[in-house]
Amino acid sequence: MEIAVIGAGPVGLMLAAELRLGGAKVVVLDRRTEPDRRPRANGLGGRIVEQLDHRGLLDRFRAEATFAGPVPGFPFGPVPLHFSGPDAPLRALMLQQPRMEALLEERATELGAEIRRGHELVDLGTVRGPDGEYRIEPRYIAGCDGAHSRVRELAGIGFPGTTGDELMRLGHFRADVDLFATVAGLERGWNRRPGGRVLVTSLTPGVVIAGVREVTPEPPGEPTLAEFRDAVRRVLGTDLPLGEPLWLSRTASSARLAVRYRAGHVLLAGDAAHLFPAGGSSLNVGLLDAVNLGWKLAAVVRGTAGEALLDSYHAERHPVAARTLTQTRVQALLDRLTGEDGDALRTLFGELAAFPEATRHLAGLLRDADELPYVPDLPLTVGGEPIRVAEVMRAARTVLFDFADRADLREAAGPDVKIVTAACPDAPADALLVRPDGVVTFRGGDPAALREAMTAPGR
Repeated sequence: MEIAVIGAGPVGLMLAAELRLGGAKVVVLDRRTEPDRRPRANGLGGRIVEQLDHRGLLDRFRAEATFAGPVPGFPFGPVPLHFSGPDAPLRALMLQQPRMEALLEERATELGAEIRRGHELVDLGTVRGPDGEYRIEPRYIAGCDGAHSRVRELAGIGFPGTTGDELMRLGHFRADVDLFATVAGLERGWNRRPGGRVLVTSLTPGVVIAGVREVTPEPPGEPTLAEFRDAVRRVLGTDLPLGEPLWLSRTASSARLAVRYRAGHVLLAGDAAHLFPAGGSSLNVGLLDAVNLGWKLAAVVRGTAGEALLDSYHAERHPVAARTLTQTRVQALLDRLTGEDGDALRTLFGELAAFPEATRHLAGLLRDADELPYVPDLPLTVGGEPIRVAEVMRAARTVLFDFADRADLREAAGPDVKIVTAACPDAPADALLVRPDGVVTFRGGDPAALREAMTAPGR
């Protein structure tokens, strides 16, 4: 076994697909016997949408999405951001998590990944499956097993941060009545009251999403409809005529970041590595972790790169999570602060956020919080036929885009690099060297500089 991925959620499945594209053998182990049917996330936004395009997955996602494309605005906590002009800085794709997981599992198995459900990690060398315990000896273990990661615990990786005293209850319900016509003063979105906030919205016809935030201890056992209704009554001051619950959950808001993303042959990705208290960034960041890690881990396993390449995973992705943690803490504070102080803060922040420079800055944080240079989707012509950069990147290989038909640059790139000699009216340089995850590591026309870029750690 070359690589064991622990956790068959979206991040683990995305990583498995990336590893298979890179030529590594991978087994995905998940303690659950069935996929999780809870729609814990309702969509994706930012750079991950572009990365799905680079992998040929965007069309599959878009075919089932309720929305896909640039968005005219997006909430920064309770403060709405408005994007003007034809080039909206943020793209979104609305698709509930169970369908995302199904599509990612379909892709991973198409590429040859093995997925074992009902197999729980006991220690870093032992798995308990349906037929008892058995030993595993993978070269690498990738922990994609969520907030309470067993992999992180066994690897001894610290997970400092905070867990708030505010409890979030969330549910999806059958829409038996029009709540907004039935309950006076109820607004779509968050309804702020002295004792907390109540969410009422809908993303799917016939289904109401309702949530309650309040400062309260977490009760034992599984959440119940009676508990949910009691919480709504305490905060809203009235009952909501909610229909049959499709699912219920409760969580405490956490803000945590793993001290390191790698400990020897163990690596972390997704919620095992970071938890954000607000903003819906968790899945976007986690999937981008998988894209960054997948090609690197595969290259090390194949022997085409040294161990130093894995160190660049922490060096590149840990700062992204730290920056995302900062902005989501601000979102949570803007939302949580009550009374006149909270109203004043939200009012002033909203005024500042309306300035175009501030809007662009916040949109950039929501998009990916990543300062690496990514290749734009340039319009290319190859052999007289139009082709997009995203189409060239489907194989997840390092690519030299040769825009000047330079034989010396093609020779300097070496035999392991995919060469694409293309005409491009907006070519930013004679050539671009692009990693499998879309990061540009060379831009220019100097063959010696290109050879140096080929040997640099994190190339």
